[in-house]
Amino acid sequence: MDVWRSALAFLLMTLACLMPSFAQAQEARFGDENIAVELRSDGPPVPDSTWMLALHFTPKSAEWHGYWSNPGDAGQGMSLQLNLPDGWEAGEPLYPVPQKLLISGLMNHIYEGEYAVLVPVKVPLDAAVSNIAPITGFVSYLACTDKICVPQDATLRIDEGGDFRSWQASIAPQLDRIAGYEVVRDRLRVGIPLPAGMNLGDVHLFLETSDFGSGLAPDYAAIQTIVREGDLMVVEVPLKRRAGFDASPLPERIAGILSLGGGQGVSFTAVQRDVPLEGVKAIRGPVEIPDLWVLLLAALVGGLLLNIMPCVFPILSLKALALAKAGGDEISARRDALAYTAGVVLACAGLGAIIILLRSAGEQVGWAFQLQEPRVVGALFLLAVAITANFLGLFQVPGMAIAGGRPSMRGSFGTGLLAAFVATPCTGPFMALALGAALVLRPIEGFAIFTALGVGLALPFLLIGFIPSWRRRLPKPGAWMERFRRWMAVPMGLTVLALAWLIWRIADDLWLVMLGAVSLVLLALLASLGQRQKRGRGGGKLFFAGIVSLAIFALSIVPPPEPRTLAQSSMLEPQDFSETALAEARASGRPVFVWFTADWCVTCKVNESVAIEREDTRDAFERAGVVSLRGDWTQRDEEIATFLARQGAAGVPLYMWYPADGDGRQLPQVLTPETLPALAQGQSR
Repeated sequence: MDVWRSALAFLLMTLACLMPSFAQAQEARFGDENIAVELRSDGPPVPDSTWMLALHFTPKSAEWHGYWSNPGDAGQGMSLQLNLPDGWEAGEPLYPVPQKLLISGLMNHIYEGEYAVLVPVKVPLDAAVSNIAPITGFVSYLACTDKICVPQDATLRIDEGGDFRSWQASIAPQLDRIAGYEVVRDRLRVGIPLPAGMNLGDVHLFLETSDFGSGLAPDYAAIQTIVREGDLMVVEVPLKRRAGFDASPLPERIAGILSLGGGQGVSFTAVQRDVPLEGVKAIRGPVEIPDLWVLLLAALVGGLLLNIMPCVFPILSLKALALAKAGGDEISARRDALAYTAGVVLACAGLGAIIILLRSAGEQVGWAFQLQEPRVVGALFLLAVAITANFLGLFQVPGMAIAGGRPSMRGSFGTGLLAAFVATPCTGPFMALALGAALVLRPIEGFAIFTALGVGLALPFLLIGFIPSWRRRLPKPGAWMERFRRWMAVPMGLTVLALAWLIWRIADDLWLVMLGAVSLVLLALLASLGQRQKRGRGGGKLFFAGIVSLAIFALSIVPPPEPRTLAQSSMLEPQDFSETALAEARASGRPVFVWFTADWCVTCKVNESVAIEREDTRDAFERAGVVSLRGDWTQRDEEIATFLARQGAAGVPLYMWYPADGDGRQLPQVLTPETLPALAQGQSR
């Protein structure tokens, strides 16, 4: 008994010591000077009913704002305690639709001006409402401007009255149907049942749930992708992974508010289930998505412009040969043009289909993703070696000879395949918008866009094949064609060197040496094939097929290289891109320039030499205090691929400019020497 008495005495003493702190916790320490608060009731309580209370917040001036229950990247939600009679139950607070506030890359969920948070209280049937003591409470919250934040708190005492009709109208009503959600790699996909006839404004999903297990949290500042079909709206929110979190399952339910614009919105609850994207129409993504016919036209023009972009120069020799071959009779010219077009379109459409399938499976890939794989680059290297040898006359490929003979549709088809495949490192004007949209549209629409790109790339040759007046302006076939073919070995030889350099950049030195040895064996076998052809011996096609098989076998048995990316020096001394580095740079209050490049992207290298790696750019950046970040996508990088997807970019180059006091924007994919200095000078004023 003495032991129990001692324990009880200790417990009572402990509670006695804690009582002052409890009492002190109910006393306001900071006050509500910046955003005043009052507790109101919608009339007196009635037994066996829901009694509505309201916390009415009034900022002292327009610069002050409060926060939603989930404040976003910064801020603090409201904490409320109500002293209710026994048996009375306070429900979850009901909030109006919040607003977005983006400061230095941080997204905050706020309220500007007066606002009210409603609190439903369930009054029991046997409540003695006439004998209850006055309802009191305590609330703490945060009041902020764009520059400072001040904690606020207040001791509450209830008063009747208030504009409950207006306050109730501003609350986001709860959907009467349960929504669904799923997490696909690093993206949250929420399917919300919403009537098709509902008018939409600036749609945005505010998530009340902030933890999705395993360290995954919403990237509030990222661009949300929104698609719709009938009564289903699907919102995709990028997720980011926070360090230091143990593996934990996804929550059974999530909640939030879907803002429909103009202060209107709906509250929702979602459970885990499959959220389909097939058959839905995109209404907004990382970029505003135009109509499909506009995107098809942009893809067509983008493919056409690829013919003059510097990244396509290594394959201009192949196109020149096709032009020369089109100088024959009309039927042959048309067949040749159609075969070449079929090869180009098949390559672009096939590559687009692979990208769409991989992205549907959750892989973060983009245009020219195949050049991030060393074995693919190795195959291109050996192919370029063989083409260079062909141009030098070391051997002949049936159907690709240009000095006499009948044009081969098979050779033209192969030329089209190769031309499109080697052109994939490039994205140019019009093309970026089309390909970015193709990755968020329905698969059939995305496939149509990639097909239109191929048609645009092949269009000049198609027109030459079908317009006799254009063909008549071409030089007549003759001995000059053989000399021309040998001269075309120069750009193809430069392509070989460029691919060797790329292999050295993305793989180890041993791998490059082994590929060099394979190429020497390949040249020896091709030279032997050329001797057989000169002597008129048969079996050339079989011999050639054996050489191709040997090259494929050599690539398959060469051990995979150790991935590496050698750092390149830059006059701007950029930091390596990461989401964290970008957030820190923007939080510094300085302008930020981010560029995404790759060693296989010729357009990227041209832009760097023309506009980025210049003394004028460096000096202008230093005067304006610009922070530079560089994302190298030479090899696969999930974080870079995710960021590119958020910006609606199908590949590199991508250039982003973040002013010191505003939202970021994309720059053109072709930069001029004045582009970056002008932006920096605008920040220096």
